Amino acid sequence: MYPPVLSVRELESADIGSIIRYWLESDAAFLEGMGVDLKKMPERSEWEAMLLAQLSQSYEEKKSWCLIWLIDGVPSGHSNVNKIVFGKEAYMHLHLWQSAARQKGMGTALVKLSLPWFFEKMQLEKLYCEPYALNPAPNKTLEKVGFERVDTLVTTPGRLSFEQTVHLWELTRDRFLQLH
Repeated sequence: MYPPVLSVRELESADIGSIIRYWLESDAAFLEGMGVDLKKMPERSEWEAMLLAQLSQSYEEKKSWCLIWLIDGVPSGHSNVNKIVFGKEAYMHLHLWQSAARQKGMGTALVKLSLPWFFEKMQLEKLYCEPYALNPAPNKTLEKVGFERVDTLVTTPGRLSFEQTVHLWELTRDRFLQLH
């Protein structure tokens, strides 16, 4: 069996249903393990409006921006940035939709493929990620791709999150260019 072909592309309207299903149909324990407060989950219509808005906004206007991860040409996950300050910084999120694709190194490879998109299109100087400290997978991935852990703090890292301990990871443009 050949290794899977991994690729990344920008969000398309056909992807919106898959992202919404990931959020609304994933197992509650899986979501909570990522630090999600289920009481804060938006309705389907809110997800759709937010994702559709990304398709018509310029990079400078985007509040959030999503890349689709493909495994053998099949949409299988996404990475997005939010808290975007165009030309300066953004916060990255990582999501493999299918449990069978997790813990096989694909997430790490897909993050590596995503980084040039985020740095180039958003003209970033710094990219941050603040995963739940009790969720080992993204923390290991970030270290493998060259992020540096700069802090551990208690915060509510996103609009879907409960208050939690997170590890704050940073990748500067200079370090990205050196490593990749």
